[in-house]
Amino acid sequence: MKHKIVISFSILILITANINAQINIAAKLDSSLIKRVVVDTSKSQLNMDAIYNRPFLKAGKLPVSIGGYFEANWQNINNNINTGLGNQFQFRRFSLFVASSISKRIKFLSEIEFENDPTDDPDNLGKGTKIEVEYAAVDIELHPLVNLRGGVILNPIGSFNQNHDGPKWEFVDRPIAMTQMLPATLSSTGAGLYGKHYTKNWLFGYEVYLTGGLNDSIIDNPQGKTFLPAANSDPGHLSNNVSGMPMTTAKLSVRNNHIGELGLSYMGGVYNTWQKEGGILDIKRRCDVYDIDFNTKLPVLKTAIRGEFAWIFVNVPPTYSPQYSNKQHGGYVDIVQPIIQRRILGWDKAVINLAMRLEYVDWNVGYFQSTGTKMYNDVWSIVPAISFRPNQQTVIRFNYRYERQRDIIGNPFLNTGGFSLGLATYF
Repeated sequence: MKHKIVISFSILILITANINAQINIAAKLDSSLIKRVVVDTSKSQLNMDAIYNRPFLKAGKLPVSIGGYFEANWQNINNNINTGLGNQFQFRRFSLFVASSISKRIKFLSEIEFENDPTDDPDNLGKGTKIEVEYAAVDIELHPLVNLRGGVILNPIGSFNQNHDGPKWEFVDRPIAMTQMLPATLSSTGAGLYGKHYTKNWLFGYEVYLTGGLNDSIIDNPQGKTFLPAANSDPGHLSNNVSGMPMTTAKLSVRNNHIGELGLSYMGGVYNTWQKEGGILDIKRRCDVYDIDFNTKLPVLKTAIRGEFAWIFVNVPPTYSPQYSNKQHGGYVDIVQPIIQRRILGWDKAVINLAMRLEYVDWNVGYFQSTGTKMYNDVWSIVPAISFRPNQQTVIRFNYRYERQRDIIGNPFLNTGGFSLGLATYF
């Protein structure tokens, strides 16, 4: 694993060095050619635009732009089962974006990410550090309503999977439902169509993709439960589709400039190895996910509200124990209120925000067949936060987490509390 990390970082450094060399050549010709293309990432037109709505560094007429972000933090989290791990200093993510305008109406974007986030591996089962290609796709514009995208794409299930960059959020940890119920930043190999249409104050967008699917690990994993994120940690998921059948991901987004954005999305397909070498091993078992997301900003107070809720349905073999649920649901709501917006310490447009996140996930929706009593295995949390933004691309955030979890029969068994202080920025 260490050798793979070293090799991957070496490739990453060579790519960056090559791009920097091109920029240095342009700089010697005319330093005014180099400019930073900055966007206000808080005002993305639609969540589907987030992949390109980032700050990039561009040198003159060179066709390549680069950018990226990183996240680091301190945490001290404790629970009633043990005394916690004390003070933890974590370097969670480093992402590099490389974009290129190949020709008229043809463009390419890639994202290479180093990640080591323990909140994406709550059971400490070895997901650990990874370096991977999170996104690498070509877009070909045929018409504003019909654009072709192919390569390694982010499946547009919900809003967080599309709009997950750390500097955009006031919270150190990612939402539980989007990382421990849904696969966080799920990438798949495939292709599809997307498009947008404007009319006065309304904006309509859609995406439809056929990609490689989930796999048997969502019910055959060390966690001992239905766990969709296990499929995302499979090192072969970008090149091996165990079911041999495509997974469909589709999203419809509607935005009104005075109301906000509403997104409805679906992802589903056969996930199991139902045949091998021509022999039938099992029936075709499906996993289907439905998601609704909404975001808005109140006009007077400028209060930002963002929420998402997802429902998961998995055809689990009847021989599995009740821990392997066939129904799950959960989501979150973030409320962010600017309290100070003015020049602070030399930054002209600095902002101090108060924020609150409310979360809930139920991993076993339904009743025990043997007794008819309700299953639980749920968790909820409240995360108040304060953040300082010297600009829209950089955030310093301080959070407190209060979390309670119940086992499958409803007994409270894990109470968690603690503080986090983090820094995230685009570069």
